[in-house]
Amino acid sequence: MLSPRSQFLDGMRDMSPVLLGAIPFGLVSGVAAVSVSLPEDAAVAMAVIVFAGAAQIAGVQLIGNGAPIFIILLTTFVINLRFVMYSASLAPHFHKLSSWWKAFLAYFMTDQAFAFSITRFTRDPEQANKQWYYFGGAISVWVTWLISSAVGVFVGAQLPASWSLDFAIPLIFMALIFPSVTDRASAGAALVAGVVAVLAAGLPLNMSLIVAALLGIGAGLLLEPRRRS
Repeated sequence: MLSPRSQFLDGMRDMSPVLLGAIPFGLVSGVAAVSVSLPEDAAVAMAVIVFAGAAQIAGVQLIGNGAPIFIILLTTFVINLRFVMYSASLAPHFHKLSSWWKAFLAYFMTDQAFAFSITRFTRDPEQANKQWYYFGGAISVWVTWLISSAVGVFVGAQLPASWSLDFAIPLIFMALIFPSVTDRASAGAALVAGVVAVLAAGLPLNMSLIVAALLGIGAGLLLEPRRRS
């Protein structure tokens, strides 16, 4: 039987190769936060509370554009909806845990923690102490993200405002999108969302991102191959 300690260490070890990718992402998110004049303590708090790279950067961009708070919250909520699907997939493996355990683990949900955990649990669904494997990998991402974000915040605060680091935000999103475009449906969704975001840039309350996301999802669903019964 795998002990909590061995599961925890396995999670940390398996996650270690992907942590290098979290460092530059965290740095850029921290720098981007202060580049839109967000106070340093608020930028660090955002990294702790939001703890989601794409949603955090989108929120920063909307803050810089002066969007209302409910638009910022709605945007980050939509971007993070994928975590609902992740949680549903992991739920059968954690169903015996207490509500406190489940709530605690939910906070640490990331793309990486889900991917590594579901792969291991599917391969060996009867293993013991699965929550400790998940936590070992997830806490590694959490620590790496917070440290790199904090460094970006405090380094970015020392850079001249004239350097205008806002350009980093669309570059990060492009880096996230391109690896995901693997078929006609995903390419159509990305194309429609991108075109709509540009054309709808003048919408009030900075609603262009929400409208583009919804229309992009619709385009992807229309282009998704239909399964034959």
